[in-house]
Amino acid sequence: MGRSKKTPEPEPEERSAAAGACVLIVLAGVVIAVAFACSPIAGVLGLWVAGAVLLWRSARRVSDSSATPPPREGLPSCRKCAGQELVDGAPSEPQKGMLIYRFALPKRPGHTHIHIEEVEESTL
Repeated sequence: MGRSKKTPEPEPEERSAAAGACVLIVLAGVVIAVAFACSPIAGVLGLWVAGAVLLWRSARRVSDSSATPPPREGLPSCRKCAGQELVDGAPSEPQKGMLIYRFALPKRPGHTHIHIEEVEESTL
């Protein structure tokens, strides 16, 4: 008569990165307070050193997502750019999934031929 329904076990909560950041901020505040309690000069120097370290670290972690992908092995070939020297290849900003190639024209110094090619997302 009495059917027992199985209640689903609650899933473990994911740890929040914000919670970890809050703990680190509180710990840093305690360290700064102790440094200022020992000596105001030590506190100021500690803040300057910490700021310099954080600035240096954030400058090193600049994202490479805006870096130009290297040109692929099979370069585009049309009648004008076949056999020409590749100047550069860059992704198109307004049209995702497109690469823009620029080729130098040897018979016309200072001029380039532009070739736009659609590529698969997996090759970018």
